[in-house]
Amino acid sequence: LSHVAGFCVANDVSERSWQLEKSGGQWGKGKGFDGFGPVGPWLVTPDEVPDPQNLDLWLDVNGERMQTGNSRLMIFSCAEVVARCSQVMTLEPGDLIITGTPPGVGMGFKPPRFLKVGDVVELGIGGLGRQRQQVVAA
Repeated sequence: LSHVAGFCVANDVSERSWQLEKSGGQWGKGKGFDGFGPVGPWLVTPDEVPDPQNLDLWLDVNGERMQTGNSRLMIFSCAEVVARCSQVMTLEPGDLIITGTPPGVGMGFKPPRFLKVGDVVELGIGGLGRQRQQVVAA
């Protein structure tokens, strides 16, 4: 990972009705709306991250813990993700690779639980920082 500038928190926001009903199952189209995919609060350099494959992740909605995980549970390691991406596209300085989300997405609940206007989402990764967003109407 010597070619990686750093690690950060990213909120992989998805608009599920767009993904499921309006785009023919194209997941990417439900992730590109204005305000989606917030990144930060800062970029942590690799020398400050002893083991990128052992970072605790969490997400709360309105104070309720919805998602927890650890980067050691990823299907592919950070190094493998970068290698696989670089096989199919040219990676440039400043490119972001978002590795996915831990278990507990609202769509997986029975019944599904989707964000509503006014909901507060807080998330973080140990050693990388935390974010807070409030859902607003489009």
